Amino acid sequence: MSRYTMGAPAQMRQLSERAALQKPLIALVLVQCLWLGGMPSAVAEIDLSGTYNIATLTPVQRPEMYGESLYLTKAQAQKMADGFQQYARQANKVSDPNRQAPPEGGKVGGYNAFWIDRGEGAIALDGRFRTSLITTPSNGRIPPMNKTGAARMAKILADWRIIWRDPDPSVSKDGSSAWWLEGNGLGPYDDLEQRPLAERCIIGSRSTAGPPMLPNYYNNFKRIVQTKDHVMILSEMNHDARIVRMNAKHRQLGVQTWLGDSVGHWEGDTLVVQTKNFGNTPPLSGSDENLVVVERFSKTATGELKYQFEVTDPTVWDSTWGGEYPWIPSGDKVYEYACHEGNYALGNIMRGARLLEREAAR
Repeated sequence: MSRYTMGAPAQMRQLSERAALQKPLIALVLVQCLWLGGMPSAVAEIDLSGTYNIATLTPVQRPEMYGESLYLTKAQAQKMADGFQQYARQANKVSDPNRQAPPEGGKVGGYNAFWIDRGEGAIALDGRFRTSLITTPSNGRIPPMNKTGAARMAKILADWRIIWRDPDPSVSKDGSSAWWLEGNGLGPYDDLEQRPLAERCIIGSRSTAGPPMLPNYYNNFKRIVQTKDHVMILSEMNHDARIVRMNAKHRQLGVQTWLGDSVGHWEGDTLVVQTKNFGNTPPLSGSDENLVVVERFSKTATGELKYQFEVTDPTVWDSTWGGEYPWIPSGDKVYEYACHEGNYALGNIMRGARLLEREAAR
């Protein structure tokens, strides 16, 4: 028997012993490979926590003069910013402490430009300025309402006496007469609950808390606090807080809330949130309880938060529409928006209406 044959059993034992010693190491390597293979879903859960400023001069709907053009040139974007600054300087002249009071019975006016914070320029994504936040449909505008949606809106406006048979210059709408008495049914001053939700400090105006979450004239900060099971999005306007439940099921039908029921999950490095189960008057003007909004949150290479939204409401619009815009990180704090604190206006609105009605009855 050759020495090679004689040595085979010993070599086999050595190989067997070496393999036995390597088993735990191989197992550890396999576990690490499996763990690393699962890492994309864990790593993908990017931390979105932080404070963001969404103020922008870019309109939600595209001005018709831009047609289907999604982009502005740098010159056009600068012209937009310069135009707003000029408007602000002109409008702020009403802050002159020596200005005269408005005529008796006339409008006292609203906020002047000093209180407006719409940002300083147009939004830019991927280095290109945009003509609108809405990108779908291609004209950058909310689609016309279908027959059902238009009829519903017409009834709402009629109840508010907003639709008039014929414009009559003798009928004052500036607060000097009880013009609403000419209509039938509930009017805009018949009950506190007829007043707008934002005026009653129930939810913020212009869908600032959303969804979709859109910029406002002021108070445009958002704060995100992210945990394993929830994502909280606080809107500065009206201190509305949305709670997104992660990897959960939607509440059963019939359980409706002002801001809807938001459920989120991760798709790669993008947080996807679907919201439905709204009441019959969601924050998005014109929509109803069948509204469904899908939002996507992702980080850009420059550290901004890319916010995308998609709106579906088949009883109001025949087609889905949506858009996108960046949320800019900010080191500023979000302070409380105490809407009802000293809210004398709501009571005064109702008292003023009663006074005008008494005058009309004389």
